[in-house]
Amino acid sequence: MPACVPAHTAKSARTERSHPPHSPPRRPRRLRLAGADLSASVAVFLIALPLSLGIALATGAPLRAGLVAAAVGGLVAGRLGGSPLQVSGPAAGLTVVTADLIQRYGWRTTCAVTVLAGLAQLALGCLRVARGALAVSPAVVHGMLAGIGVTIAVAQVHIVLGGSPQSSVLDNLRALPAQLTGLDPAALAVSALTLAVLLTWPRLPGRAGRLLGRVPAALVAVAAGTAVASLTGLVLPRVDLPSWRSHALAGLPQGPVLGLVAAVLGTTLVCSVQSLLGAVAVDKLVAGRAGPATRAGRSDLDRELLGQGAANVVSGALGGLPVAGVAVRSTANVRAGAVSRNSTMLHGVLVVIAALLMVPVLECVPLASLAALVMAVGIQMVSPHHIRTVTRHQEVPVYAATALGVAALGVLQGVALGIAVAVAVALRRLTRTRITHEERKGVHHVHVRGQLTFLAVPRLSRTLHLVPPGAAVVVRLDGSFMDHAAYEALQDWQRTHTAQGGSVELTGRRAGVRIAEPAAPDGARCRCRPWTPWRNHQCGSTAPGDRGHRLAHGIRAFQHSTAPRVREELARLAREGQRPSQLFLTCADSRLVTSMITASGPGDLFVVRNVGNLVPPPGQGDDDSVAAAVEYAVDVLGVRSITVCGHSGCGAMQALLASGPDFTSGTDAGSGHTRTPLGRWLRHGLPSLERMADDGRPGPRPAGRPPADAVERLCLTNVVQQLEHLRAHDSVARALREGTLELHGMYFHVGEAEAYLLTEADGEGTFTRVEATETPQATAPSLTLSDTSDTLGEKNSRSEPPGIVVRDPWMSGCQDERG
Repeated sequence: MPACVPAHTAKSARTERSHPPHSPPRRPRRLRLAGADLSASVAVFLIALPLSLGIALATGAPLRAGLVAAAVGGLVAGRLGGSPLQVSGPAAGLTVVTADLIQRYGWRTTCAVTVLAGLAQLALGCLRVARGALAVSPAVVHGMLAGIGVTIAVAQVHIVLGGSPQSSVLDNLRALPAQLTGLDPAALAVSALTLAVLLTWPRLPGRAGRLLGRVPAALVAVAAGTAVASLTGLVLPRVDLPSWRSHALAGLPQGPVLGLVAAVLGTTLVCSVQSLLGAVAVDKLVAGRAGPATRAGRSDLDRELLGQGAANVVSGALGGLPVAGVAVRSTANVRAGAVSRNSTMLHGVLVVIAALLMVPVLECVPLASLAALVMAVGIQMVSPHHIRTVTRHQEVPVYAATALGVAALGVLQGVALGIAVAVAVALRRLTRTRITHEERKGVHHVHVRGQLTFLAVPRLSRTLHLVPPGAAVVVRLDGSFMDHAAYEALQDWQRTHTAQGGSVELTGRRAGVRIAEPAAPDGARCRCRPWTPWRNHQCGSTAPGDRGHRLAHGIRAFQHSTAPRVREELARLAREGQRPSQLFLTCADSRLVTSMITASGPGDLFVVRNVGNLVPPPGQGDDDSVAAAVEYAVDVLGVRSITVCGHSGCGAMQALLASGPDFTSGTDAGSGHTRTPLGRWLRHGLPSLERMADDGRPGPRPAGRPPADAVERLCLTNVVQQLEHLRAHDSVARALREGTLELHGMYFHVGEAEAYLLTEADGEGTFTRVEATETPQATAPSLTLSDTSDTLGEKNSRSEPPGIVVRDPWMSGCQDERG
């Protein structure tokens, strides 16, 4: 007698096949450079070269310091960092911090601060606190970048006009009128040409524009400004790269201790936050591109922090600028098709080669052209997209306070101001509660919008006392938080109002938790969740009126708790139509929840339910509903498997056993009246009854034991018989011959919550219990599958790999006082 293969056996066989016992030893890994990485590194290098010089110019540091930081960012951070495709180097976001340090303490102390900031990053990475940086409000981060961008742009305007920038934004704004009166036409012309090329190059039309657009606009803009300045003989300040022998390295920090500590903290903060947020953004870019996937996987933020710290230590020690993840270069790296960290490292090698061999070419670049490039970068840091986002989330005060604070006071002071405003806004939202009262059709409606805390209790009490005694009241709570004071106030009022003959209905986000729940007879208390009505759990009154409203309560709970989670998936199914992989034919018994026992969701199963999970043979009877559903599922939907599922304690099988053929005959022997529709339908179960009575057949059975009673034996036999009826349908027979369809039998024991699966050979078989993978006890019920979906047919769209706990959002549990 054939039997089902246990799930763990099939799983072990697959494991053995995937890991052969006598596999040859692996060869040592060798560096492989993909063509995509090579081309991406060239694209990033062409962007990094002019930007590194421009950022060094904007900070007032030696121009070679920008090249040192670019090379170290590519080689050290690229090799050690946790974000494989993020490109690190001198970043525009660090311009304000670095410029302030150079002006206060000098270049050698600034390098020492960079080393100390790197050591601080290493310590934070070892403490594994990288995820904590993501807790900063996005409005604060975007405001910080916007303030830095304004500072950069205002400072570079003076160089574009042929002058020199001042020490602060306010000083630059005050000096701007005088600078306009004494502008240098040559510098302005080169800067205007650079900006024009920078803006128009990506927008060139036609096929030629697409081909030329592969060359970075920043490189073309600086090259155009350099060529025009050289060909016309304009006398302009140009890049000055003295010999590497005279390059200044880090020295011992000199200055007030508190000032140096603040400088280290500020540099660490900006470098870390910008790098970690950049790593998260790179992951999103990689996930969204249609090209090749990265071989290194998602970013490890703690490792990224360690890599950035090591890069800053090396860059500062070698006399380079602070290093951080750079959005422009990282985006170019991803869009150029890079697949590993090799592209980042190779870009660092190219920067080293350029710094050693291209000095004569670099010294032809006018400073005005670099200033125009950096000014454009600063303007782009004030992103309209970010402004729209913070406006939509009502966080404009946080964004504006941070941006103005960074521009006027400094980065650390501006960020501190932004965080303070963000906390104030959060507290205001927590304490802001709007309570309204109105009467509609004799029912009083009290609507509470916002969080319900002790500060709102006086207003809540005043509003509730506007409701006359004995009236029907609906209290809608739309906040996600209620403290103890508000809870007691609402509970006391509800108890008093109901004692006076009134009724109170709670709806909204807190509707699933009854405020004044009557105690159970045994004194136990129960904490029910909004999604527990399917468990038929009685928390309070079971009066007929309450039962009548249960459907409405369940719908409201669905609209609040479940609908937001499944709306996106249902919208996709509405657009694309249903494409289920299985037809699941089972009994109409209310205890059999198909989505629960198969861990399936919308669009996974095409379900047909009837009394007794019967499949009438073709041409027998007047009811073609099951045959129509089978034909539609096989020929139209193209399902790849059909499962017939019976269950224990089936009422239809009990009726067949109790009355036999007399119950299903066409007329009553005593009265001659036609049998009921139920009796006419159950005649399709008579072949199952006859099959069970055939002593020549061994009959199906559960694995390891005989059937518990005659009812269970008939339930198992009925599954096998209905599979036989299925094979007689033309659409099923044709699909079976073509090898595009599989038939499966299943038996669900309701009392034990156990599923049994049938492997058929000659029409009989053993129903084998599906073993569940042991998992730690969770706070909410979970369903663990172990190859169940493989046996039933192709895995549905929401299934997980074998042994993974699948938590069904359409089902959950109820916690009692112990839970």
